[in-house]
Amino acid sequence: MEQFLATETLIIELLLIVSLVALAVRRLRIPYTVALVVVGLLITFQQPIGIDLTPELILSIFIPPLVFEAAFHLEFKSLRANWLPIVGLAIPGVLVTTFVVGGIVSWGVGISLSSALVFGALIAATDPVAVVALFKALGAPKRLTTLVESESLFNDGTAIVVFKLLVALALTVAVSGSNGTGESFDVLTAVVDFIRVSAGGLLVGVGLGWVIAQVIARVDDYLIETMLTTVLAFGAYLVAERLHVSGVLAVVAAGIITGNIGLKGMSPTTRIVLFNFWEFLAFVANSLVFLLIGLDVNLREIGENIVPIGVALGAVLLSRALVVYGITAITNLRSVNTVPFAFRHVLFWGGLRGAISLALALSLPLALAERDQIRVMTFGVVLFTLLAQGTTMQFLMKRLGLGVAPELELEYERRHGRLIAAQAALHRIEEMYQTNLFSLTIWKQYEPELRKQVDTALAAQNELLKEHPELQHEEREDAVREGLNAQRSALATMLGSGLISDTVYEELVTEIDRKIKQLTDVRPPERTLEGGDPVTQER
Repeated sequence: MEQFLATETLIIELLLIVSLVALAVRRLRIPYTVALVVVGLLITFQQPIGIDLTPELILSIFIPPLVFEAAFHLEFKSLRANWLPIVGLAIPGVLVTTFVVGGIVSWGVGISLSSALVFGALIAATDPVAVVALFKALGAPKRLTTLVESESLFNDGTAIVVFKLLVALALTVAVSGSNGTGESFDVLTAVVDFIRVSAGGLLVGVGLGWVIAQVIARVDDYLIETMLTTVLAFGAYLVAERLHVSGVLAVVAAGIITGNIGLKGMSPTTRIVLFNFWEFLAFVANSLVFLLIGLDVNLREIGENIVPIGVALGAVLLSRALVVYGITAITNLRSVNTVPFAFRHVLFWGGLRGAISLALALSLPLALAERDQIRVMTFGVVLFTLLAQGTTMQFLMKRLGLGVAPELELEYERRHGRLIAAQAALHRIEEMYQTNLFSLTIWKQYEPELRKQVDTALAAQNELLKEHPELQHEEREDAVREGLNAQRSALATMLGSGLISDTVYEELVTEIDRKIKQLTDVRPPERTLEGGDPVTQER
């Protein structure tokens, strides 16, 4: 009982820290995940906390909700339009990273090639959580977000499969070297295993996702549908691992299938509840993972191995440049939807490493000779990418012009908010005067000031709309949304007064929610990057 209470207390403390950090960084405009790592480092530096960050904890508890939530929002249409660069970065890209990093690290650090290849495979898994969070804050183009998230989802699965095969290779080499048996690693068997594990994971995910999507289409209860997606996210991983295929790829496939097929059978109300639930779950998982990373990193070990970490980091950056610029240059020759140079720069610098790499490093078997060296290099590379690359992404995106339009939208929201607030104040004071809560003297003194605030705010909003006609969609969307919210409020009042039944209320609210969802289909006009590459700026 005491152990249970101690664990519960620790979890509550960590969640409280997460909340405080998230609040603190709202004004700093830096990824909150990066801030959580820093806070974790500071806590550990002051007083070490004994937390056993096992690979099972990360892979089986934290990864399914993170992967499922991202896959759930990927559209078939977007994947189909960008499948060539996504596949290129996720499969050949992982292999190139593995061998380039492995070769450089083996030569520069002096560890065996088999162990260096293991490091190359585990460090090939990218973690775009901090970058995507920044994308949302800056309003990055949807296609760029799709490329970054899709590459990460699929290359995580690929990297894990390659990692397991190379660990088997390293152990085979170690055993044959120690007992002189001369056992060799069968390359053909490894290739077959790679295809079997990858394809098997995808098939498990597609099958389970399709089954759950069919059930959801026949159920109209948001609690049951939310529960089914939760079971699917964790169940797909567990079933795939039991069958010795890729659990991560199973979750990716299940999320994509459910998000594209299952959503068609959901009511708008269920969709809103489901999105909010998974956004919350992913936020909690993300936050705890990055805070635990900070708590688990040993700064003393990193300081003592600064040279090997430097070599590893240089190899990772070089391989990332080769993969991003080389593979996208090739895919651009074969694809109509080319990847602009601005996107390539973001893909290169946004190739952060995180939870998957750490989980794989922690799962290394004790029989691997250079196990400790690989773990230290992994911690060092992860720490650099989060703290250096994660904090400079905003500057890079602004230099590339990939976060300009949302600033106009934010300015419109500020001016529109001031107008609404001023009008609300005027109407409220006038209402109180008319009901004799204020005297005529007070009304005559205060009314001109309030009307001046309204006129000033209205003039500022109209000036912005005149200078930037492309913001007309914002004004129209606000008007439609306000009208729909008023309808929703009126229905709630009628329900409370007994004028309509619960059944009718649910039906009418569902109709309104459907119209609110349709607002997301209103798209602003396109803008262009340097070089004429079109970029649709979606909210």
